[in-house]
Amino acid sequence: MKRLLQDFCADETGATAIEYGLIATGIAIAIITAVKGVGTKLSTTFTNISTSLK
Repeated sequence: MKRLLQDFCADETGATAIEYGLIATGIAIAIITAVKGVGTKLSTTFTNISTSLK
């Protein structure tokens, strides 16, 4: 039983998957933030153009 517990504590195979998941989450948050900022600016620009054409 002691050996099984030592092997379990030494096993790091899941750590890499968790790290990649955290990196992917960080990148997704950055992309969402950038797209949201650009979308707001584009919406304002198109509203201004629409108002100018009327």
